[in-house]
Amino acid sequence: MHSISLVKTWLTIIVLSVVVACSPAQQVEQQTQLNGNTMGTYYVVKFYSKAAVDQTALQQAIDKALEQINDLMSTYRPDSELMRFNRHASSESFALSEQSRIVIAEALRLAEQTDGVLDITVGPLTELWGFGASGRVEHAPSDEDLAAARALIGYNKLTLAGNQLTKSVTGLAVDLSTIAKGYGVDQVASILQDYGIENYLVEIGGEMRIKGEKPDATPWKIAIEKPVNAERSVQRILQTGDMGVATSGDYRNYFEQDGVRYSHLLDPRTGKPIQHRTVSVTVLHPSCMTADGYATALNVMAADEALAFANRYNIAALIVVKTDDGFTELASDAFKPFLTE
Repeated sequence: MHSISLVKTWLTIIVLSVVVACSPAQQVEQQTQLNGNTMGTYYVVKFYSKAAVDQTALQQAIDKALEQINDLMSTYRPDSELMRFNRHASSESFALSEQSRIVIAEALRLAEQTDGVLDITVGPLTELWGFGASGRVEHAPSDEDLAAARALIGYNKLTLAGNQLTKSVTGLAVDLSTIAKGYGVDQVASILQDYGIENYLVEIGGEMRIKGEKPDATPWKIAIEKPVNAERSVQRILQTGDMGVATSGDYRNYFEQDGVRYSHLLDPRTGKPIQHRTVSVTVLHPSCMTADGYATALNVMAADEALAFANRYNIAALIVVKTDDGFTELASDAFKPFLTE
């Protein structure tokens, strides 16, 4: 189902199954799993609960919450709140729902912190380079077309005051795909908490929130996928504890022209696809929404710049860089405690 625009390709984060051993006399909590579709991808919820849970009511609550996020923030739904703002040609303010306000406020905070590396107004560039709703292109855009698109972008052309959002340039549009999936994960986690569930794993298209542990006191384990096209293999296994996890990568969504590889990850500072050798970034943060935004921003930055930024702001980040003979990892200081190998 089409919903929130998939501007970036997300690495799959694999949940590792752990077999729980018990004696026949013990009553062991059974893992419950709920699945569904949302935001152009899938969701998976796994949890353990000693108390009985009405699974039908829980899944209905999850589906309703995710459907509401789509109705607010999708770029594939013409009547979504976000698309109504994007068509709003006036410089007068536009009233946002509380959920949209929360997401846009965090996106603007990260934009300011990253000096515009994370920019939710890059939609015109995304379309121009063939990674948006209009579909692929066969050739890189001309300098003239690039300049025209760049004139329509810039997070500093947006002003958020309370729930009122204004744009200073007619034609400026917002795309929340770099952060909305993480927000959806956080909302599902909140619903589980409301149902008294304290041991869970929530995933939407690779972005995750983890809390608690399994009945035998073993932690949830996840694996970061190796960033290669030809196979599905594990780059690293993690035990994150209670944390949001987001991974951004550029190795599956690109096009080539005259031997040049054009990534779907665009640098708003140049208006062009990234050209460095970072292939994926994984970020851990209590908020999956925030981890989601940071993962994209750090993947847009060159590896050294990303590592320095992560250390400056105490962000737990693992940066995977392609080398001539494989891959190398750069871990920020805040990420190193999570490295178990």
